[in-house]
Amino acid sequence: MGIVRTEESRKLELEELRRMLVSCDGIQRRKDQEEFKGVRVSSKENKDDALEKLVCVTSGVSYLGLAVVKKLLLRGYSVRIIVENEDDINMLREMETSGEMRTISNNVSAVMAKLTEVESLAEAFQGCRGVFHTSSFTDPAGLSGYSKSMAEIEVKANENVMNACARTLSVRKCVLTSSLVACLWRDNAQNDVYSVINHDCWSDETLCTDKKLWYALGKLRAEKVAWTIAKENGLKLATLCPGLITGPNFCRRNPTATIAYLKGAQEMYSNGILAIVDVDRLAEAQVCVFEEMDKNAHGRYLCFDNVIGRDEAENIARETGMPINKICGNGDIEARFKLSNKKLCSLMSRTLRSCYSEC
Repeated sequence: MGIVRTEESRKLELEELRRMLVSCDGIQRRKDQEEFKGVRVSSKENKDDALEKLVCVTSGVSYLGLAVVKKLLLRGYSVRIIVENEDDINMLREMETSGEMRTISNNVSAVMAKLTEVESLAEAFQGCRGVFHTSSFTDPAGLSGYSKSMAEIEVKANENVMNACARTLSVRKCVLTSSLVACLWRDNAQNDVYSVINHDCWSDETLCTDKKLWYALGKLRAEKVAWTIAKENGLKLATLCPGLITGPNFCRRNPTATIAYLKGAQEMYSNGILAIVDVDRLAEAQVCVFEEMDKNAHGRYLCFDNVIGRDEAENIARETGMPINKICGNGDIEARFKLSNKKLCSLMSRTLRSCYSEC
């Protein structure tokens, strides 16, 4: 079971895919023209390089998936997108037939695979050097959003993805999207000891269960399962724990994860830990971490732009249709905790300039 999307969100995702491919195609054409003026490498070197830069993105037409695909294409990767239904495959084929995917389509392919089936995933991962697991889940009935049962499904899906990575010889590393809520829901009795929330912090399972924070519980358990399998199989893994993912039309295109993340928003806001991250910045961070995993990147990374104040809370309320008091309560911020993304900022400050000056 995967993401159940409305027809509107599906159309938005595919339209964004069209725009993204056209944009990447224009950039690639300019790079090709510049390369033509210099010395080209041999076809064998091109082929070897292409094999080294083949990666797979789960849910590649989702809100975050599309942003990751775009960053990867701009970095010169070949990307295999996993979709879970025939409709998306057919739409992508129509785009290719009509010419909408243009020449950049040589670097993009789509395969249908089920996150509930290890064999299906392993087949999709064949030949890929890395996997970006970006999926999240909703109630298959489309009624109650991210429910307790969906937390269990997310854990199983992560287990399947990691086992598929482990059994696929070509896959060397995996970047997993977790969530900041897998780090920050902890017993208040620990306030004095753990006033700073960073990559070493984990949410408390009992607290998440008692508060019915199913999204936090699902992300927490799913990430822990991933780490267990990675360590048992010697697979390189890095996880990013983002704040609320925002960007253009973020609630319309990513409604379930948005609403699920905001459960408990009042408490997060009052404690000074309701943070957001732009979808493009998150995608950029994922690619940078992936490229640095062969050097010194490892473990967990908190990823957020800033902790929100009243004005941003009002913007989120308008975007989601939620009453403002459901997000920030009476508006007071006690700032009992401090979020720290120092680990990610340090990594990106060392690598970002060199990485993207090539584009």
